[in-house]
Amino acid sequence: MKRLFIYLKPYRKECICAPLFKMLEATFELFVPLVIAAIIDTGIASRDTGYIVRMCLVLVALGLIGVTCSITAQYFSARAAVGFASRLRHALFEHLQSLSYTEIDRLGTSTMITRMTSDVNQTQSGVNMTLRLFLRSPFIVLGAMVMAFTIDFRSALIFAAAIVLLSLIIFVLMRISVPLMRQVQQRLDSILGITRENLTGVRVIRAFGQEEHEKAEFEQRNSMFTSVQKKAGKVSALMNPLTYVVINAAVIWLIWTGAIQVNLGILTQGQVVALYNYMSQILVELIKFANLLVTINKAIACGNRIAGVFDVTSSVKEGTVDVLDVCGAGSAPAALGEEQKAVPAVRFRHVSLTYQGSQDTSLEDIDFEAPRGSVTGIIGGTGSGKTSLVNLIPRFYEATSGSVEVNGRDVREYRYEALRRGIAVVPQKAVLFHGTIRDNMRFGCEDAADEQIMEAIRIAQASDVVEKKGGLDAVIEQGGRNLSGGQRQRLTIARALVSKPQILILDDSASALDYATDAALRKAIRELPDAPSVFIVSQRAASIRQADQIIVLDDGRMAGKGTHEELLKSCQVYQEIYYSQYQKEVQA
Repeated sequence: MKRLFIYLKPYRKECICAPLFKMLEATFELFVPLVIAAIIDTGIASRDTGYIVRMCLVLVALGLIGVTCSITAQYFSARAAVGFASRLRHALFEHLQSLSYTEIDRLGTSTMITRMTSDVNQTQSGVNMTLRLFLRSPFIVLGAMVMAFTIDFRSALIFAAAIVLLSLIIFVLMRISVPLMRQVQQRLDSILGITRENLTGVRVIRAFGQEEHEKAEFEQRNSMFTSVQKKAGKVSALMNPLTYVVINAAVIWLIWTGAIQVNLGILTQGQVVALYNYMSQILVELIKFANLLVTINKAIACGNRIAGVFDVTSSVKEGTVDVLDVCGAGSAPAALGEEQKAVPAVRFRHVSLTYQGSQDTSLEDIDFEAPRGSVTGIIGGTGSGKTSLVNLIPRFYEATSGSVEVNGRDVREYRYEALRRGIAVVPQKAVLFHGTIRDNMRFGCEDAADEQIMEAIRIAQASDVVEKKGGLDAVIEQGGRNLSGGQRQRLTIARALVSKPQILILDDSASALDYATDAALRKAIRELPDAPSVFIVSQRAASIRQADQIIVLDDGRMAGKGTHEELLKSCQVYQEIYYSQYQKEVQA
C-alpha cells in the first residue's frame, strides 16, 4: 500500500489542508460545551437575558466557523482522494497494457476489472476518510478528556476508564472483522468471475441447456459470499450496542457522581452538562473512528491487491531497435535491393513454446521461413498450436527456446511499437469498439484518410456493409452487436489493412465468410501493389489451398511443409484434413 502513496504526491497541499481544517473544526467544537455551561451557570442562573443572547450568538458563530472549516476540509480531501484514484487508475491501466499475454492470462480478466474498479474505489474512500477523520476523531477524544480534567479531575477519571474500555472493545472487534472483510473481497472476486463468464458465454449455456447448472453454481458462490458477509456484519453490528452500553453506563455514573458533587457545591449544573456533552462527543467520535478503521483496513487490503498487480512485470522484455524493416520502417518491397529482398519476412528457428504453469509443450521445434510478399497457410486440428504460432510473431508470447526473426532480426531486439507498427493481426474473435465505422478503421492508423479507409474496406469485401449501414459515420455498438459475424470479420480485416502492414496475420478470421467472399478477399490481398507477407490460420483447406506454402501442425509439431499439391502426396495429416472436407463438400 505504501508504494501507492506516490500518486498522492501532487496533492501535498490538499493532504495538509484537509486535516488542518478538520482540526480547526474540532477545536471550535470543543468550546461548545463550555459556552453551554456558561449559559446555564451565568445566564440562566442569574436570569440575564442579554448574556444568554450573546452566548447564543457565540454558539452560532462557532457553528458557522465549524461548517466553513468542515466544507473546506471536505473540498481538499475530496480533491486529493479523487485525484489519487484517477492517477492510480491511469497508472494501473497503463501497467496492465504493458503486460504480455502470459501475465494477462495468469491474472484473469475478472481480477483486472475488480482491481480497476472496486479496489481503486475502496482506496479512494480510504484516502478521503483518512484525511477527514484520522486526526480529527482522536483529537476530539483526547481534547474532550483534557477539557474534562480542566473541569473536574475526579469526574474526568470516568472519561479515562470509558475511553480505555471502548478502545479495547474496538480493538477486539477489529481483530475479528478485518480478516472477514478480506474474505468478503475475495468472495466478491469469485462472484465477479463467474458472472462475467456467464454473461460472455450466455449463448453457449442456453444452447446446451445448462441454465439450471449455472444458476446452482452461482447460488453456491453467492451463498458463500453471503455467509462471510453475514459473519462480518454480525461482528460489526456488535460495535454500536457495546459502545452505547459503555457510554450510557459512563453517563449514568457521571450524572450520579455529578449530582452528588453539585449538592456538595463542588460542581455547578453547567459543568455537569458540559461533562455530559464531552462524553457524548467521545461516543460519536469513537464510533466514527471505529468505522474509519474498517474503511482504512479495507483500503489497505485493496491497496495491497493493487500493489500486487504492479508487482507483476512482463516476462517479455522490450528491445532497443526502433526500425522494423531492413531499410527502415515502412519501406516498400520495390525499393529493396536484391540482397535485402532475399531476407525472409519471418523466420522460425527451431522454436518451442511452453505456456507458464503448463506441463506440456504447446509448440515444439518449429522451423520454417516466410519470404517477403508470400502467403503462408497454417492448418491443423483443434489445439494443434496454430494461434500460438502466429502469436509469437508480434511477440505476444515469448518463445521458450529457439528464435523468431522478422526482417532478419530476432523479435526480441525490437521495441514493441516498432515491431507491431508493421504487423497487423486479425484475431479469431472479431472485436469492434463502440463508435463510428471511421473511428474503428482508424484504430491502427489515426490519420488515415477516408479514401484509404474505403480502399481497405473494398479489399476486405465489406463495401456492402458500409453502404447498408449508411457510410463511415454509421455507429457500431459495443462489440459490434449490431453486425452479423461475417460483417464483423470483414470490418476487422479492413481495419488491419488500413495501416498497410508489412505482415498480415489472419487468425481464422474468415471462418464466418462464405467460400466466394473468402476467395475474393484473398485474391484482393494478393493483388495489392505492395502485398504484405500474409499468414492465414484456418481449419478450412480451401482457405489456404492457394498459399505459397502451407505449414501443417499436429499436436504442436510440424507434420508437414510445402504447397497444396506436395502435401497431398507426402503429408498424411493434411490428407486427412483435406479429404474429409472435400467429401463433405461433394455430399452437399
